[in-house]
Amino acid sequence: MKKLFILSLSALTLFSCGGSTQNQNSPAEKTEAKTPGNPTQSQNDDDDQGCDRSFVRENIKKFGECKNVAITKSNGDLMLYGRNGYAANECCPSDLTETIKKLNSNNELIDDVQLTENGAWLVIYGDNGIVWNNIPSSLENKIKEYNSNGEVINSITFNDNGDWIIITDERYCTSDADATDWLSNGEKQYGELWAACLTDDGMVAVYEKGYQFTGNVPSNLKSALQKTSINVYRLKIAGTAWFFADSDGNYEYEM
Repeated sequence: MKKLFILSLSALTLFSCGGSTQNQNSPAEKTEAKTPGNPTQSQNDDDDQGCDRSFVRENIKKFGECKNVAITKSNGDLMLYGRNGYAANECCPSDLTETIKKLNSNNELIDDVQLTENGAWLVIYGDNGIVWNNIPSSLENKIKEYNSNGEVINSITFNDNGDWIIITDERYCTSDADATDWLSNGEKQYGELWAACLTDDGMVAVYEKGYQFTGNVPSNLKSALQKTSINVYRLKIAGTAWFFADSDGNYEYEM
């Protein structure tokens, strides 16, 4: 079981760039956990059901698996399954939905999708492929730098305040030196940084052996992380809703 550490947001300011080197290997009205069986054939579901997040919950149950999600409080939700299967409700930005649909048609692996309340988005796909819209320019420059250097990007998270974290096989960089220091201190306690999730008013860092929290993070998420046997690799938050999963397709959520 991983350990948890909680820090007040007032102790952390998120605003410029720093970096650190590491060696990285690499529900519904109720909380629900899933351990997958055999993967199903990847496909998409374009049946719109408004902006209700129940659409995502129903498709998780329909396909019997979910490897990742993008969730917001008011700007749409989607789920990913299999190689490139997806289901997105109609509130998702149309350019994001069209991008995912094209990747699905091209049989590209869709690994992760980030979506903010203001409609900025990013998709990680294929062999270190990344496509985005309206992300912070400093993050865009860092992505291009890492891509040109052939660094494998494992995780990217950002918010509408211009804050961001990018994690590769070799290092991580943030939009703020204080945030980098905070993540580095967590590494000293919990080992390698695997992933992070930024919202407009909170942050969660996922390490090999534990977690760090700051700001507004749902208390039931903290409790679920403390109790789960899942080796968390992906984590998303939107208000009181949350989802986390490992790299093998096991997941838990409340949304």
